Amino acid sequence: MRPILLIPGIGDSGPGHWQSLWENNMRYAKRVQMPNWDFPHRSDWVEALDTAIREASEVMPPLLVAHSLGCIAVAHWAQRYQRPVHGALLVAPVDVERRDAMPVMKDFAPIPLFGLPFPSHVVASSNDPYTTLKRSQELADAWDSLFTDLGPRGHINTAAGYGEWPRGEVFLQDLN
Repeated sequence: MRPILLIPGIGDSGPGHWQSLWENNMRYAKRVQMPNWDFPHRSDWVEALDTAIREASEVMPPLLVAHSLGCIAVAHWAQRYQRPVHGALLVAPVDVERRDAMPVMKDFAPIPLFGLPFPSHVVASSNDPYTTLKRSQELADAWDSLFTDLGPRGHINTAAGYGEWPRGEVFLQDLN
């Protein structure tokens, strides 16, 4: 079975978050442990992600499942490294370039805008408080990603009512 690496955003994903539930329920899913969940630094996160991808690749190229700031970390990683990745599900990417972006996320600006060297799928919401739907579509276009608008679903996290997320599992299977 292909390794699945879960890359949460700032603050990590709590126990009821769909990423945490996937980690508990999917045998080959593993969370990437970032050096500092609350005060992220781009270089530290990219290096932690690279270590996890390198280790997972000993079995076979992994699938990446990123949420929020984790999506931006994946783009920075892809810009810096060329290790094999099978694909990436990028859910609710944040716009770290917005004027009102959280100051602790500013280190991730500018967002890399280039075609990712692996299949990817951006899933976004029309009322995400951390980005606009238009910006999510721009990121998907720049990354050469498939794009899905879920409609008004907030940040696609626990606060937005997402625990189990069967449709997300379908998106993941489509990449596998």
